[in-house]
Amino acid sequence: MYIKVNGVTLFYKRIGCGPAIILVHGNAQDHRIFHETAQMLKKDYTIYLLDSRSHGKSMVVKSIGYEEMATDVAEFARTLKLQDPYFCGFSDGGIIGLLLGIRYPGLFKKLVLCGANSYPHGIKNWWLKIFAITEIVTGDHRRQIIQKEPNITGKELRNISVPTLILAGEKDMVREKHTRYIASKIRNSELRILPGETHGSYIVHSRKLYYIMIKFLSDSSHQDRTSQSVQGV
Repeated sequence: MYIKVNGVTLFYKRIGCGPAIILVHGNAQDHRIFHETAQMLKKDYTIYLLDSRSHGKSMVVKSIGYEEMATDVAEFARTLKLQDPYFCGFSDGGIIGLLLGIRYPGLFKKLVLCGANSYPHGIKNWWLKIFAITEIVTGDHRRQIIQKEPNITGKELRNISVPTLILAGEKDMVREKHTRYIASKIRNSELRILPGETHGSYIVHSRKLYYIMIKFLSDSSHQDRTSQSVQGV
């Protein structure tokens, strides 16, 4: 299905029945990376699998940035009149989730953020070099935003008030220190560093993400949680 929001036409797929949850992929990917997770979530949730602007089947545009993509998702949720939706984002999608929590407080009930960074050098240097080389070789302008954005301050992170699950692999391209920094700023957060996992090994065409996030999504407790680190799945 297609929908026009924030001046762009986005492709999305809807499956399942129950409370709404929007899933957003990473850079140079599309909604299909969540196929296995969505197939398991659809038993209890209505899943909205979204292709970001200039990705998948969505409109290709000259202007692409995390702030714009966050606005796209916010307008998507509002246009469809989703009631207290959940959000799950991976990599670029995780950054979008941070911005949604900051710019649109109360729009989402809970956030699941996988492999997110709040500024470019939260990513390990050699990965940034790889993205720079990839951009030059392929001409893929989507790689450019990874090197320049986001620029989210600690003060902005502290404005995120909804329950937030922060995930990263033990072998993630995002520095573990940086992931812990993000979690330390979000007061209502839970951090899990996943042993043996890379940036996307527990997400891309994997059922692992479902088992990691399902308890968090279904937890009806509204008490603030102290930011914590839990090793393991």
